[in-house]
Amino acid sequence: MLLAIDVGNTNTVLGVFNKDKLEQSWRVKTDPRDTADELWLQYSALVDGFDITGVAICSTVPAVLREIRKLINEHYSDINTTIIEPGVKTGVPLLVDNPKEIGADRIVNSLAAFTLYGSDGPAIVVDFGTSTNLDVVSPKGEFLGGALAPGIEISVEALAARAAQLRKVELVRPKSVIGKNTVEALQSGTIYGFAGQVDGLVNRIIDELTDLYPQAGEVVVIATGGLAPLVLGISETIEFHEPDLTLIGLRLVHERN
Repeated sequence: MLLAIDVGNTNTVLGVFNKDKLEQSWRVKTDPRDTADELWLQYSALVDGFDITGVAICSTVPAVLREIRKLINEHYSDINTTIIEPGVKTGVPLLVDNPKEIGADRIVNSLAAFTLYGSDGPAIVVDFGTSTNLDVVSPKGEFLGGALAPGIEISVEALAARAAQLRKVELVRPKSVIGKNTVEALQSGTIYGFAGQVDGLVNRIIDELTDLYPQAGEVVVIATGGLAPLVLGISETIEFHEPDLTLIGLRLVHERN
């Protein structure tokens, strides 16, 4: 079985695949101070009972990736391991100015989106995490670039920290867009505001893709990331929700290597 590990700035998602079937997944907090021994205690407890024969990893936190390398050398040195980094075959051409600065999660998301949803048209992956990433994939599966914006949760935290009379609120959909109190107003501005931001960016990206690929099919928009459920049903452009997109991408890259 394959253990896929997606280390994000806020959360780490782990999943165990039996061939192409995701048997189980977990979401835990990411702490850059964790040592290899602490990570092993946590990860081994989660995957206890599964026969791990391969590991695939992508990380946006260098300190955690360093400790995971130590963990692998000590506990998984005898199994096939794929770490998404320069030199690894992903099958995703990076048509950007500096390919080395593209996050590993954006690359595997692009591969998974093209594999699952690519037919004859481009795709846009909207990843709702610490930052909100919009990644654009060509009809040929090429990574074209995208847009990055502050994430929903850190935006709320920043507002509460800088505004004396405002505070952090539960991120849920309010009863109406017109908030009748401070909590509802903050929820409305956050949830509907971010949905509108995504829709505005997606529509502008679609306009550019239409010019680039006039003969291609319709653009597919896929949402992923831990905060994606907040805007599902509110965003007018998101068509599909695939919470395990990054894990699926890790599996696909591991198979290629």
